[in-house]
Amino acid sequence: MKDSKVLYERAKRIIPGGVNSPVRACGSVGSTPLFIKKGKGSKIYTVEGYELIDLVLSWGPLILGHAHPSIVDAVKNAVEQGSSFGAPCEGELQLAQMITQAIPGIEMVRMVNSGTEATMSAIRLARGYTKRNKIVKFVGCYHGHVDHLLAQAGSGVATFSIPGTPGVPEDIVKNTILINYNDTDGVKDTFKKYGDEIACVIVEPIAGNMGLVMPENDFLKILREITEENQCLLIFDEVITGFRFHYGGIQDLFDIRPDLTCLGKIIGGGFPVGAFGGKKKIMKHLAPEGDVYQAGTLSGNPVAMAAGVAQLNTLKEMNYNALSEYTKHLVQEIKKIFQKKHIPVKINQFGSAFTIFFTDKQNVANFNDAKTTNTDIFSKFYIHMRKLGVNIPPSNFECLFTSFAHDFKDLEKTLEVVQKFSI
Repeated sequence: MKDSKVLYERAKRIIPGGVNSPVRACGSVGSTPLFIKKGKGSKIYTVEGYELIDLVLSWGPLILGHAHPSIVDAVKNAVEQGSSFGAPCEGELQLAQMITQAIPGIEMVRMVNSGTEATMSAIRLARGYTKRNKIVKFVGCYHGHVDHLLAQAGSGVATFSIPGTPGVPEDIVKNTILINYNDTDGVKDTFKKYGDEIACVIVEPIAGNMGLVMPENDFLKILREITEENQCLLIFDEVITGFRFHYGGIQDLFDIRPDLTCLGKIIGGGFPVGAFGGKKKIMKHLAPEGDVYQAGTLSGNPVAMAAGVAQLNTLKEMNYNALSEYTKHLVQEIKKIFQKKHIPVKINQFGSAFTIFFTDKQNVANFNDAKTTNTDIFSKFYIHMRKLGVNIPPSNFECLFTSFAHDFKDLEKTLEVVQKFSI
């Protein structure tokens, strides 16, 4: 029988840290990663044959669950015709049309291969369009591993407590302005000082990389107003939120239109994909129509496009409110269990995502609040959940996700496992 620990030791000899993305290593929770053999519906199965209810879902995109039949069939049909052409295919046009019809702020869209490519390209476009250099990002928001976006990036960087951005020259990040999430006064002060130098503000409309944190006190509305006043662009990073909480994205749900939007994860149905789009007058500055260069040999490849079209077609028919209520019920019951055990928690939940912060703070509204979570308790919680058959992210600064494949047996089993936790 294969063994995850044995495979991990082998991996460490040929892959840095034994993993191809740092947070998978599980070192911060005092464990080693599970090697997954397959996933089906709401479950994943390790190489040892263990079954776990999956609340990670490939970090969010598998909102239909693992190996959804419509996606599997679409991918099989596509790959039989060829995996990549480096040329246009009808699938990319289909997916582009679906995205522009669904997301209000997107009139034109370009496909890329990851969320990181999407944010990197959107910022380059914003700088080229405005002829300005400075960008504003928020502490704890992660927008991919682009050099100028790694300053105070939350998520994996926070998990490993990496100070600053090693390997990134100071000249690269000198034009990145950091403000606390939900700090509207900080935003106003920054624009008073640098308003005519700022090319764009990039923000997760609901933060998901310091744990789930909601925008408060008209935060997004103020960002929209102040960027318009200063003739710079507002970029919504909807890599996590796009199609996860609402078919039209957070911008449709909250009725706020950014200039550019970054997408990823869900629009590929589990395949590597990303996209960025926005107003035509801005997007037309991209090469070959304009002078802002961006390219990708595998962008819009037929397999990922087929998966994305199948995913979005299925999501059109799904009841997001029902999934939100399911998740809300799960969270409420978890809260009750912790309250009875006198374990201090603050659980932030929206739609089908939530984060359990082991803190006595009444509100977690920014990265400083999130960092008050007791990571020792979380480590014990992670190991406990995994041991008893529930897979959660191995970082306290990530979201847990539910899917349309989860049922009430999964909910009951999850609550049974939480009930057995003690510190």
